[in-house]
Amino acid sequence: MAERVYWGTVKFKECILYLVATDLGLALVTWPDESFEAVEDFVQNRLPGRVLTRDPLKLKTYKDALHQYLEYGRVDIHELSLDLQGTDFQIAVWQALIDIPAGQTRTYSDIAQRIGRQDAVRAVAHAIGVNPIPFLIPCHRVIGKDGNLTGYRGGLLLKESLLQLEGFLPKEPEYYL
Repeated sequence: MAERVYWGTVKFKECILYLVATDLGLALVTWPDESFEAVEDFVQNRLPGRVLTRDPLKLKTYKDALHQYLEYGRVDIHELSLDLQGTDFQIAVWQALIDIPAGQTRTYSDIAQRIGRQDAVRAVAHAIGVNPIPFLIPCHRVIGKDGNLTGYRGGLLLKESLLQLEGFLPKEPEYYL
């Protein structure tokens, strides 16, 4: 019998986010502009052979955490079980992101140094760009060396809004979230 992979949704304002978890923990949160096809692609590529099953109860803890973050800008990711699907290098980068406190930022160079790969700033940026659990693994807290907001898979407006939510940036009248 094939192992199950569980999925559900979180609705926040105008956005629908899909969540995927295994029995080991949360594996994926989609971006606001992604469809269910992103879930299917993730399972096919990262968790092949597993049966995708909608199960809101299996995802309740993760849904609550995501709501908590999107509403208040704070969540303790260390309390959640994660099933990170990536290379050892990517997982090291994502673990370094988890250690950035809410309301603070780091540069790509800081993350490279933190994982002992000062020479791999571009690879760090790529690993950040493929973070499978945005919002909860805070890739939005990484900024350019000059202090500017730089590339963000969810768009710079979303990145700015998340940093405003956390109190790093002042909230502007056209706040996105």
